[in-house]
Amino acid sequence: MLETWLGAIRAGDLDAIGRHYAADVSAYDAVGPLRFQGRPAYAEHWRRCLEFCEGETIYEPQPPAVFADSQLAVVHFLLRCGKRKADGSEESSWMRTTLGLRREAGSHWLIFHEHSSIPFDMESGQTQFGLTP
Repeated sequence: MLETWLGAIRAGDLDAIGRHYAADVSAYDAVGPLRFQGRPAYAEHWRRCLEFCEGETIYEPQPPAVFADSQLAVVHFLLRCGKRKADGSEESSWMRTTLGLRREAGSHWLIFHEHSSIPFDMESGQTQFGLTP
């Protein structure tokens, strides 16, 4: 499920991305309002993000940590996110991502919670885009 979700994001396939989310997804993204509630709201956010990132999408997680039982799973990883321009240059930064998944319809896993963030410096209030793992 994670590989097909990542592939859909890299391909910019909004329909395929959306199929990985539960109807009642609650998402806290590094960009945008405090919370996205429901698949339509988060799908609109994905659309805006993909339009903003002209060029090839960079969405490269480090190996994820997965904790799962038969019905629920928590996955977290560091993620390099950005774009690769036509001239080969890149604009990307590292983010922290946590996914909550639940099994629906017997064997189908869906993301019901997503949280992505970028660290910031408490004294200056500046986002720390230059950090690397």
